Amino acid sequence: MGCGSSSDGKRDWKPLEQHSCTDLPWLIVFVLFCVGMGCICGFTIYTGGASRIVLGYDSYGNTCGRRNTKIEGIELSGRNQTHNKYVFFLDPCNIDFLQRKVKSLALCVSKCPDTELKTYHDIKQFSLSNGSDLCSYDLSPTRYTSSSDRYTKCPKLPVKPSKAVPVLHRCMPTELSCYAELAQAFITFVNDSSSIQRVIAGMLASKEIILGLCLLALVLSVILMVVIRYISKVLVWITTILIILGSVGATGVLWWLYADHRKALEDSTNSVFGREVVADNVKALLIYAIISTIFTVVLLLIIFFMRKRVALTIALFHVAGKVFIHLPLLMLQPFWTFLGLMLFWVYWVSVLLFLGISGTPMKSNSTGLVEFQMKQPFQYLIWFHAVGLIWISEFILAFQQMTIAGAVVTYYFTRNKSEIPALPVISSWWLAFRYHLGTVAKGSFIITLVKIPRLILTYLHSQLKGKENACARCMLKSCVCCLWCLEKCLTFLNQNAYTATAINSTNFCTSARDALTILVENALRVATINSIGDFALFLGKVLVVSCTAFVGVLSLNYQRDYTVWVLPLFIVCLFSFLVAHCFLSVFEVVVDEFVEGSKKGGIYKPGDADRREMKPM
Repeated sequence: MGCGSSSDGKRDWKPLEQHSCTDLPWLIVFVLFCVGMGCICGFTIYTGGASRIVLGYDSYGNTCGRRNTKIEGIELSGRNQTHNKYVFFLDPCNIDFLQRKVKSLALCVSKCPDTELKTYHDIKQFSLSNGSDLCSYDLSPTRYTSSSDRYTKCPKLPVKPSKAVPVLHRCMPTELSCYAELAQAFITFVNDSSSIQRVIAGMLASKEIILGLCLLALVLSVILMVVIRYISKVLVWITTILIILGSVGATGVLWWLYADHRKALEDSTNSVFGREVVADNVKALLIYAIISTIFTVVLLLIIFFMRKRVALTIALFHVAGKVFIHLPLLMLQPFWTFLGLMLFWVYWVSVLLFLGISGTPMKSNSTGLVEFQMKQPFQYLIWFHAVGLIWISEFILAFQQMTIAGAVVTYYFTRNKSEIPALPVISSWWLAFRYHLGTVAKGSFIITLVKIPRLILTYLHSQLKGKENACARCMLKSCVCCLWCLEKCLTFLNQNAYTATAINSTNFCTSARDALTILVENALRVATINSIGDFALFLGKVLVVSCTAFVGVLSLNYQRDYTVWVLPLFIVCLFSFLVAHCFLSVFEVVVDEFVEGSKKGGIYKPGDADRREMKPM
């Protein structure tokens, strides 16, 4: 991939005052790729796919709100819909879950019905008074009550009040009855209506508790970050003790609640529905108690065998915690990255939807209506667009790593902390943007090359489930596992390469080779520090989840008679882990970068609390 070589001899690991552009050819390739992504968006706009999504279109290929050209073989196409700006579905509740679309005739109308229309006479009066025809174009309003085609070409009675969706110009029902039908259809689809109804009822009954527990997880994560920043010396001991108490306490409470609920079930005199709720809670509590017991035992064993290395982790956290005092903007870095990813994903999904209806309009043999089919070679645009999702997402994540690496390196190599730039994170962002985008593009492309075949094999495995023999299934799983391991190793190597680039302003291959050399020379130290540091932060995440789940169990216990715990407690635990991970991942990356800086520039002595002693490697 154009890997260059550097001069022989030991490199002087010290940040350069003058940076130079790295991997410029790869930056050009990435820019050209982004231009290609933009051309795909332009293609969807040119072929009308974007306007069909935004403005809406009917079942005959007419785009609402504009003049249309005639489609060969479609009698009702080519209509002037300038004044008909909204899409109206004759049966909006008829959803095909397998095909993910509305199985209903769609028309362009000038106004959505804002009142319930119970008879065909009501539909006729609405059309005559508002000029909005709710039946097929070939059926005049005067024939709504007498034509035999009204059962297939007019909306299903009664027509529920609807309101136009902002931006997308679709008439959607305003009453909940339609959505109740959708929920019932989904319940039938998953084939367990009674259990799902009880779970949904439990979700609605405990929505205030779920919201409160999510806010509690956010507060606990912020408090934990403050603890890490200011009292890092006792962080590991406090976290270890609390996680032991929390895990053992949560396990004991779960077994106690299981016994209490089981006794209540045996003595219950409630209705059939009430007994089913209690029975579901008994099963859920038993599963949670068993999982919690196994997890607690494994956790205690790990803590016991790693207890002697706690002192090293405390010293490392003490020094890394000082970084946030001088670099407070590091706390906001994940939010900017998340915002960038969300904006790109919204753009990507929008263009994908545009591509879905950017093909040539064709008459369907089964329905006689219009379908948009993309012909060769334009079908390959979807594959190009899919690669863009992975590469650009990895590029955004890699740019965050480069920014954090540059900021931590600036802090680490500045002896006099008063000489640190006013906004080191912003300075690091600017240096990465100005000089090292090519390195970021190359590193993210390597991850993309590994991730694409892994995703393809994973998709094939899911599609062939139950059809392939045991040998083929084992081979597929092995290949997916090997590619996953390779992806993780390359991601770790890339992070070290970005640190080397931030220090020496070298290209990706040179930085990766230098980083790999240092990793091999200090393999034991790297494994020890990274594993203990990551484990301590993992304990912090578990602490937040355990405390939130513990409060959730006690809160939901007051609603035992009409609330199923499974889904509410799972949602709360998942959200609390994601929030804790979002906050603590920043500290985790800083710790890793600090370790890399110490390997390249010197070793921090755990005994020094206020100064850094530099030793040559």
